[in-house]
Amino acid sequence: MTRDDAGAVRAAVLTLHRTTGLPMVFGGALSGQDRLRITELVGNTTDSLDGLVVRQGNGLGGKAMALGRPLWVSNYPCAASISHDYDKPVGREGLLSIVAVPVVVRRRVRGVIYGALREPLGLADRVVGAAVQVARDLEQDLAVRDRADDALARAEPCTSTARWEEVRAVHAELRALAEQVDDLPTRDRLRRASLRLAAAGLDESRTAPRPVLSPRELDVLSYVAIGCTNAEAAERLGLLPETVKSYLRSAMRKLDSHTRLEAVTAARRAGLLP
Repeated sequence: MTRDDAGAVRAAVLTLHRTTGLPMVFGGALSGQDRLRITELVGNTTDSLDGLVVRQGNGLGGKAMALGRPLWVSNYPCAASISHDYDKPVGREGLLSIVAVPVVVRRRVRGVIYGALREPLGLADRVVGAAVQVARDLEQDLAVRDRADDALARAEPCTSTARWEEVRAVHAELRALAEQVDDLPTRDRLRRASLRLAAAGLDESRTAPRPVLSPRELDVLSYVAIGCTNAEAAERLGLLPETVKSYLRSAMRKLDSHTRLEAVTAARRAGLLP
């Protein structure tokens, strides 16, 4: 389990509790190839589930992991569709109706989100749907983080071998990824990473103040810098070509440039682009 995965699961558990009002919501990220550790709990009355290791195939969550799809039961102790390896800790917490939704990224389970009642009642479709949606949002968040980590890993060897074209491509990708996430700490992390790459090409003797470009102006300029047309930049950033053109014109004006190439060159000299 990575720290990022654990933090993302924690946020998802809090979101599910807030949106459904379920008396207990919990979850955890994988701590090994075929097991997860429950670390995030809201609404618990005991510590029986805190730190519990759930193995793939065992119990409700383990079966959801094995099948890669949501599962739910209305009376956990009597459910014939699951194994009962974890009856004691579940029983001490008094949980009866439970839904377990696996978090699957690139066909690999990364965690499980649970919601539960202490009554033997069927979970409403709204509640199950909310649990599934929270898990899907978490999957997207983890997928974006993975792509960012991959981009950063590619950038490390490039800086030492002066392969600047690859560095510039990674820079553009990081900026585009930052706009795809709602999680503010993750967005800030991606933007800081892009600034570090841009500063790698900065002339340390420069003393003049740098022009102030908006995040979107920098996003557009970063793709222009690697040779993208307005249409290509628009596709990668999820914008309209006319919107890209508008951001580019604004960036050129702030950089006192008359052409795309002049704008890119000025931005590199200012340490805004690698």
